[in-house]
Amino acid sequence: MLTAEERGVLERFTNRRKTAQALALRARIVLACAEKAQPSNQEVARRLHVNQATVGKWRRRFVAERLDGLLDDPRPGAPRTITDDKVEAVIVKTLEETPRDATHWSTRSMAQKAGVSPSSVGRIWRAFGLQPHRYETFKLSTDPQFIEKLRDVVGLYLDPPERAMVFCVDEKSQIQALNRSQPILPVLPGVPERRSHDYKRNGTTSLFAALDMATGKVIGSLHHRHRSVEFKKFLIRLDAEVPEELDVHLICDNYATHKTPAVKRWLERHTRFHLHFVPTSTSWLNMVERWFAELTNKKIRRGTHRSVPELERDIRSWIDTWNENPRPYVWVKTADEILKSIAGYLERLPGNSATN
Repeated sequence: MLTAEERGVLERFTNRRKTAQALALRARIVLACAEKAQPSNQEVARRLHVNQATVGKWRRRFVAERLDGLLDDPRPGAPRTITDDKVEAVIVKTLEETPRDATHWSTRSMAQKAGVSPSSVGRIWRAFGLQPHRYETFKLSTDPQFIEKLRDVVGLYLDPPERAMVFCVDEKSQIQALNRSQPILPVLPGVPERRSHDYKRNGTTSLFAALDMATGKVIGSLHHRHRSVEFKKFLIRLDAEVPEELDVHLICDNYATHKTPAVKRWLERHTRFHLHFVPTSTSWLNMVERWFAELTNKKIRRGTHRSVPELERDIRSWIDTWNENPRPYVWVKTADEILKSIAGYLERLPGNSATN
């Protein structure tokens, strides 16, 4: 027999989405057993798809202890020794203080300061998501036309113009052809690849790349230098590869080679080309940088090359492989969302606010 209060509590246990599944099942068992028909344990077990012994266990527990009987028994083990005040002290020291002899806390230095064990400090930090040993870098643009340029570039990503192609363009300069001083030892079971720490430089090359935002394909051109002369040659190649009836929108950074008089004169003669500059210090806004990261991680960083021509062959081959199955990058954030995120960073800077 259930009181109205007990029935209400049991029904809340079964209906709340955040109730533990084990507790919700126990509540359903008791509610089923309390029906007017007084079903047997076997009938309740068959209806709820559980073992008959499970129904009997929680039926007896509820009769003996009522609602408290549905809760788990205290687990065995030593009683808790670290109080809430001690936990709070560790968190406050982590967030508001630094050790005298270091730039950040370690578990050992915090344990010595707070009077607890290093393992306890580690558990507290993990519970509250604190990682004093880690840091991230950021840089805020000081471009006076930041908002206008941001809206222009993001607008091209989210709503590209009709009868036009949008390319993200940049140079990856000074790509080094490096060869290790000794042969590389291949990977073995339980042993990673091993290579000597020193290397021999065999020259450099520069890659001009244009990432098609619609298809993900890349047009690349390799040169030994990265002056405006080479950039103009790259524009000529783009002009030859893009169908004549389409406009060409290029998203570039503020590198000086993109704004020389020779480049401007070429653009004046080829009116279908339109350059859009990202704000200063916002390389993350140019999606070709994401593709450069793919190239670096998968081909250049662990590659070995005895000459520049060998390096260039590898890069061309990698671009061809990429274009066989291109994967376009999809921009999802609006300009307003980006500005709101930047305002949040400004509010966290000491002595600054989003309105400054």
